[in-house]
Amino acid sequence: MIESRASCRYVAASPSGPSTDPPEYEQREVLTVTSGIEVRGASKRFQSQLVLDAVDLEVPPATTTVLVGPSGCGKSTLLRLVNGLVQPDSGEVLCGGERLTSETVTTLRRRMGYVIQEGGLFPHLSARKNVTLMAEVLGWSPARMDERVNTLAQLVRLPSELLARPPSGLSGGQRQRVSLMRALMLEPEVVLLDEPLGALDPIVRVELQDELREVFKTVGATVLLVTHDLAEAVHFADRVVVLNAGKVAWSGSPDELLAEQSDPFVVRLLGSHRELRPRGATS
Repeated sequence: MIESRASCRYVAASPSGPSTDPPEYEQREVLTVTSGIEVRGASKRFQSQLVLDAVDLEVPPATTTVLVGPSGCGKSTLLRLVNGLVQPDSGEVLCGGERLTSETVTTLRRRMGYVIQEGGLFPHLSARKNVTLMAEVLGWSPARMDERVNTLAQLVRLPSELLARPPSGLSGGQRQRVSLMRALMLEPEVVLLDEPLGALDPIVRVELQDELREVFKTVGATVLLVTHDLAEAVHFADRVVVLNAGKVAWSGSPDELLAEQSDPFVVRLLGSHRELRPRGATS
């Protein structure tokens, strides 16, 4: 079983004046426990199609694990299993050692932040309202919400004046920043991301990759991210898990992935990403 460990909350240090530099963060008292994720023998079938086949997965606390693989391999379904959006036909999911069931899913989900492709923001709400919606439902005070929103806006480098706009008034990159703020609003121990940058143009995507990696380091959460982009996986991951046909085909560090020569499927997968091929190599 993965043990939980204490983590610290970080808040943006009060600036002395206008600055274009990234915000600095000051460490406050230990407030939360960072949870690991465990998936044990999870299988899921949709009608006649077996999507996940006895999958085992461990994500240690305060680390980033990235799921990769071809379309239809089960990576997004596995993420939804961890979030309790779908239930396994067999096997189990645990967060911080607590089993995810119909009775515990609401409580455990409040310890998770979830980011989907293109943000999934409510179009009729302002960016700020999208971020604070659940905090309001849970009865946070206005002062507490203001402090958290200001901290997160600095963390994701979103100018605070943009929070009054509806999602339609924001660029794609700005919408993803708001979506990340929403996911982090309740100070989650676990952050789940499903192709969070997949719909962005290449320049914005590279910029947000760098910023998102710094966010992961700052908040200290347990991160499980899905992407089809191996270069992106290598950029983010402490550990990469390759899925194929509903099974874990391979797992290891980014360096081990790039050096892999013995697994034919992984070698083909690497060869399909031109930017990861050695110069002069062919597919």
